[in-house]
Amino acid sequence: MRKQSDDGAPDVFKLTQKIPGRAGGSQQGLITSMYLTNDEFSLLAQLPAADLIKTRYSVPPFGIDVFEGGLEGLILAEAEFDSAAAADSLTSPSFALHEVTADDRFTGGQLSHASRRQLDTWLMEYGIRLRGGLKDLDATGD
Repeated sequence: MRKQSDDGAPDVFKLTQKIPGRAGGSQQGLITSMYLTNDEFSLLAQLPAADLIKTRYSVPPFGIDVFEGGLEGLILAEAEFDSAAAADSLTSPSFALHEVTADDRFTGGQLSHASRRQLDTWLMEYGIRLRGGLKDLDATGD
């Protein structure tokens, strides 16, 4: 479930399922969204679930997610495309430290259940250590 809040616009509520594509490259897979009313969202929000709190910034073709809470310091960029050809032509931007598209641990479902210790372990495999906040990102592993 997602609550999307944009400055000056009414909140949008969604129930979204992402099924990753298993082709090579930056294929996004299948995304299905059902739009909910505020009442439907509020009712479903009462069910037990793991929360994932992030702010998404739109920098086309990327959505850049800045995570909060136990995942503070983690920033992921997700690109979305209209075609496989557009996805295949993606060149990783200079701000991207590592490609994690094929690493299922960095999906929302896995991250919502991850402890800080697990996240730190996963990131160390890429040579990244998060110390505390965004200003403390250390890409060298030192």
